[in-house]
Amino acid sequence: MKDLFKRFFQDHLELVDKPDDPGHRIRVAAAALMIEVARADFDMDAEELSSIEALLQSTLSLDQEELVSLIDMAHVESRDSTSLHAFTRLIHEHYDEAQKVQLFEHLWAVAYADGRLDKYEEYLLRKIADLIYLPHQHFVQSKLRVLEAREQND
Repeated sequence: MKDLFKRFFQDHLELVDKPDDPGHRIRVAAAALMIEVARADFDMDAEELSSIEALLQSTLSLDQEELVSLIDMAHVESRDSTSLHAFTRLIHEHYDEAQKVQLFEHLWAVAYADGRLDKYEEYLLRKIADLIYLPHQHFVQSKLRVLEAREQND
């Protein structure tokens, strides 16, 4: 029975256990968190997906094939994951505070991509902030920066 549990977690937490490229695992984790936020309101629409693509493209400077591959991998990891822990642990361990703030601005942008913030999206964002140990002031400031940028673009 113990081996069964061990094998299950090894098979289902590939993201955490792959030692080959930590940078890639972190990118997948960040993208998976964006997807989780987009799915939080049970309606992942085209605006949210476009926002994820644009944010990843501008941040990581990927070509189209790499971008599609990253998003596909993040979808699979997000779908197969039973917890946010695999993603948030990587972010907490490898991101400094400035990188966490930038990620959170991206997460807020995804949440607001459809023009509204759903209560489930906000709940998930609060949970992620706690799991990556993002100070509350940065949580609020990143939200305000995203709202301000949206107002300027409208």
